[in-house]
Amino acid sequence: MERLSRIYRDVYEAGREQMEKAGVGEAALDARLLLEYVCGTDRNALLVHGDREVSEEEYDRYRELTGKRAARVPLQYLTGGQEFMGLPFFVNEQVLVPRQDTEVLVEEVMKHLHDGMRILDMCTGSGCILLSLLHYSNDCTGVGVDLSAGALAVAGENYERLRTKRPEMKARFLERDLFAALEAECGQSAGDKGASAGRFDIIVSNPPYIETDVIKSLMPEVREHEPMMALDGGTDGLAFYRRIAREAGAYLNGGGMLFFEIGCEQADSVKRIMEQAGFRGIEVVKDFAGLDRIVYGNWWEK
Repeated sequence: MERLSRIYRDVYEAGREQMEKAGVGEAALDARLLLEYVCGTDRNALLVHGDREVSEEEYDRYRELTGKRAARVPLQYLTGGQEFMGLPFFVNEQVLVPRQDTEVLVEEVMKHLHDGMRILDMCTGSGCILLSLLHYSNDCTGVGVDLSAGALAVAGENYERLRTKRPEMKARFLERDLFAALEAECGQSAGDKGASAGRFDIIVSNPPYIETDVIKSLMPEVREHEPMMALDGGTDGLAFYRRIAREAGAYLNGGGMLFFEIGCEQADSVKRIMEQAGFRGIEVVKDFAGLDRIVYGNWWEK
């Protein structure tokens, strides 16, 4: 970006052109959002105060951020935030950016969530699923599990921030590989059907589900910047569904429910996996685009 002008409107246009040349989708929107982030302005500034001067410090910071966005660093990693379910979440390169499709998962769980329930969120990442459910319910408690210490640091930060509005929220975050977290905490294993300390009413998960060979074809923002361990679902993309469904029953109360977010072509496969694991009443829910996005079912004691 050449230092031709520090007038707000001109700075925005230069940023937009830079990102358009780099092939950034929604370059105009991202250029505006970054300028608002740097200058502390809102969406009206471009129309109403487009002739205001941008300070040298703001200009240099904006140029730095638009350069990173042109290099396809996700916008949310640059601003450090993403709204999800109407709540502000902190994000960085340790977690996936929360997406609108995942709101469908939260909304579906909420239809079955009652006061006082215990929720387990597998592969919790930023914590956006678990914390949204706790925020919009009463007297529920939750556990979030992830193998990434970096992701859990982000989830913990989001928990503390949201507790300023809902101090009664109760969540814990555990760093282990799936159900090994609960085995370590209460001594319960997948084969221990009699244990009750680790039982939940709802298990929810948005696990890694991209096929390993497909990852290289994803957008640069995803394949080069989002955490690989949160994307890679194995050769067929179903590795985590198999593991979670196989062990989930040992950690669910009778009549408890397991909810998965899925890739849009995985519904039939995930349904079969859940049926083979002993789940019944399995349903598929579509997202806002009419694509299969959620699979859930009920667990009954064998």
